[in-house]
Amino acid sequence: MILTPTKIQGAYLVELEKLEDDRGFFARSWCAETFRKAGLNGDLVQCSVSYNRKRGTLRGMHWQEAPHGEAKLVRCIKGEIYDVIYDLRPESSTYGRWQAFTLDASSRQALYVPEGVAHGFQTLTDDTELFYQMSTAFEPSASRTLAWNDPKAGIDWPISEPILSEKDRSAR
Repeated sequence: MILTPTKIQGAYLVELEKLEDDRGFFARSWCAETFRKAGLNGDLVQCSVSYNRKRGTLRGMHWQEAPHGEAKLVRCIKGEIYDVIYDLRPESSTYGRWQAFTLDASSRQALYVPEGVAHGFQTLTDDTELFYQMSTAFEPSASRTLAWNDPKAGIDWPISEPILSEKDRSAR
């Protein structure tokens, strides 16, 4: 695995280091030891899938408050997404900043999102699927949502009329 730092402190793009031959390739997509050596949370306690039928579906911006903060490894395994992270950690040098990435099934890149950083995405194609690996179990009482269009965050989304859940539509 190749870990490339992003502009958000503690967040990384994760690329496969492929061992290729005429049959195809083999690559490690997760290694707790590699993550720990890089100073990242190497715990893995929950995996989830997000399937999205329509282009323009927006999910986010979500995170869990401490002491239930979760690190996430997000990979688009079908289709293409505009993936966004927003730093909510007051002690971070990148507090209040956001960064976006295009993740798709063909690149096989993943995004490591550290604890205290909100995450959301908008689908750029129909029938999009994401695979999440999380460092802690979902705790409903710690679940938080920042409005996708919060003017303080100033996130530029590619599709201005998103498809939203009621939870995301009513976030403040």
